[in-house]
Amino acid sequence: MRARTDAPPSGAIRPYEFPTVERGRLDNGMELRVVHKPPFPIVTAMVVIRAGETAAPEGRGGLAVLTGDALEGGTVHLGSRQLAKELEAIGASFGVSAGWDSTTAALSCMADHLSGALPLLADMVRSPAFAPSDFERYRAQRLAAAAHRRMDPASLAADAHVRFVFAEGDTYARPLAGTGSSLGGLGPADARAFAGSRYAPPQAALVVAGDIEPAEALALAERSFGGWSREAGPAPEANESARRPGRSVHLVHRPGSVQSEIRVGHVGVARSVEDYIALTVLNLILGGSFSSRLNLNLRERNGFTYGVRSGFATRRGRGPFVVSTSVENAVTGAATEEIFREIEGIVDEGPTGEEVEAATSYLAGVFPLRLETTGQIASRVAEMVVYDLPADYYHTYRDHVRRVTREQAAESARRHIRPDALCTVVVGDADAVAGPLEALGIGTVVVHGNDE
Repeated sequence: MRARTDAPPSGAIRPYEFPTVERGRLDNGMELRVVHKPPFPIVTAMVVIRAGETAAPEGRGGLAVLTGDALEGGTVHLGSRQLAKELEAIGASFGVSAGWDSTTAALSCMADHLSGALPLLADMVRSPAFAPSDFERYRAQRLAAAAHRRMDPASLAADAHVRFVFAEGDTYARPLAGTGSSLGGLGPADARAFAGSRYAPPQAALVVAGDIEPAEALALAERSFGGWSREAGPAPEANESARRPGRSVHLVHRPGSVQSEIRVGHVGVARSVEDYIALTVLNLILGGSFSSRLNLNLRERNGFTYGVRSGFATRRGRGPFVVSTSVENAVTGAATEEIFREIEGIVDEGPTGEEVEAATSYLAGVFPLRLETTGQIASRVAEMVVYDLPADYYHTYRDHVRRVTREQAAESARRHIRPDALCTVVVGDADAVAGPLEALGIGTVVVHGNDE
């Protein structure tokens, strides 16, 4: 009889096949990707436009995000209230999200209501009104969120870290949704200009997932989007992600803080990097899971924090690699030292075979659990569109994960993690933590005011 303290043995990984994705193209150049997934009674329709914050003009940070928000404010044919009523009448949920590389407008409804819902989705993308009163409401919300980021220690640390990691003027050196100063100058005309130049069939794809036949989806797509005719500017180039050389330490002074927000990292990799899967496995071992090296060290062994994580923010351009945590003032120096120790250790020695086996088993095992809804499936297909992934990418994903070796994970660490280029940002009380940080010898501590 097994003792209660013994964990049950792991079972065999259950088979899973990523659903077939039927691909097509409307006469106007818009891509169509359909996943027939019975017996789900829900259908998710998602318009993916290759127009994110990297396409926002200089000095207009947050424009892509704000334009996406304002799509919910009505169309030239339906005011915001009437649009909401139409969606509610057919039980459709709707949402827009904009990132660095794309804007996505999605709705979910019962399969037999898609014929009524898809024209509404098309109208929002094709003919947004950007009425001044509605636009101002969304802008006020973003301004409030930007002001909150200036007061929230975690957000302050994240924003300061990218500002110091990336070269001045780099697109990624600012918050995704913009700042108070950049948002303050935006108006409906800016949103109209952005949508007019970026929202167009050649830069868009419609993803439909659920209990619908591909032929029916094609007919509905032609009916709703076929008359959409607009030339688009060229898709924005991937951000070059200029990096600052060498190590640096920046302390954002927040008088009276009893805790420190710590961020350590540097410019990372693009989503297109060839060893992306091996790097995902490596990061899971370093700081991407509860049983990671960083968490076992800082949380379990030393009791410095409730949690610590690492991650590569992969985009079409090279996003940041960052380790993040929050600790008390008294252990800020010690916690930072341990972060450096773990980063340097995994680069110098690589992971163990047991760590790689556990990480690959976990990633392969949870993969089907992240594809249980039509929305989750549609989102994966949308990733294929945005990042130009091959048609069989998710069909072969688990096999590629399971084939990652210790040597491959170690090589990814050596290639993509650079201990000599780590930028450290601490948001906290400089009077309490500057001395311990200086004593680490990881770089001269530069103190900044909270208003910089």
